[in-house]
Amino acid sequence: MPVYTYRCENCGVQFDRQQSFSEPTLTRCPECNKKTLRKVFLPVGIVFKGSGFYATDHRSPSGASRSSSADKPGETPKPKESEADASVEKATKAPENND
Repeated sequence: MPVYTYRCENCGVQFDRQQSFSEPTLTRCPECNKKTLRKVFLPVGIVFKGSGFYATDHRSPSGASRSSSADKPGETPKPKESEADASVEKATKAPENND
């Protein structure tokens, strides 16, 4: 049987209740006895591990320390701004005439 979480909108009390699918939803708060009880829907934490899953489904802690995509083999790393500026200055200098 599933466990449902309920919260009272009046007094703020929150509790879990094990109920079958066929039971009606609770509406009356056990603390303040008012009909302000609502189901709380929480996200379910699912982790897919093992082969057959995409790499984005579960990232191991060792995968977090991987280098950036620019450091992959076969790719040239991007130069830093100061290096790029220096190469632009060299390329834009006019050649000297020694006539």
